[in-house]
Amino acid sequence: MNKILVLGATGRVGIHIVMKALEGGNIVRAFVRDSKKIGIQHYNLLVYEGNVLNESNLKEAMEGMDVVISSLSTDGSNTLSESIPLITKYMDYFNIKRFITIGTAGILQENSQSQKLRYQSHRTIRKSTRAAEEHHKVYSYLKLSNLDWTIVCPTKLVNEAESLEYRVEQNFLPVNGTCISFMDTADFAYKQTISKTFINTCVGIAY
Repeated sequence: MNKILVLGATGRVGIHIVMKALEGGNIVRAFVRDSKKIGIQHYNLLVYEGNVLNESNLKEAMEGMDVVISSLSTDGSNTLSESIPLITKYMDYFNIKRFITIGTAGILQENSQSQKLRYQSHRTIRKSTRAAEEHHKVYSYLKLSNLDWTIVCPTKLVNEAESLEYRVEQNFLPVNGTCISFMDTADFAYKQTISKTFINTCVGIAY
């Protein structure tokens, strides 16, 4: 049993991470901006309302935790990249080593252009790469940290039922991977709380 802090706990992946962690018998602290949106009640769940960019909020929420999982979105702002120095600061302060975060397939390596990430190559079809750039900043910051981190990098996220039959690959997107559900992404992210297979690396996930 771990004590797990989930940042972005009301997001489309985050809420399923919370449920997976509770099903696994863990004590879960869900960090949210609006506690009314969590929609879950459980004897092992504590809902903490705050702002991830507020240092006192983050410090208070993180105290006593064993693992931190972030499902923060880019949401049109710089919250993701601005929060990572604070997250790592207080993880170091409380000597919390394990950090799992949801990224994007855009920061995985490009098969045909090994010196580039997917979002930097001809592979990208998006008009804007701002979200991938935010995740890239997080990736760059974590590589310099002392944490045992894993970045889970889903391809196109879809609202489909859990299958538990997904593929993963270190640093690359599985060949011909086109989509992955929120629930299966959450399943893999939660499983990293007890797995050491993908320490300090990005992992592509797709069907």
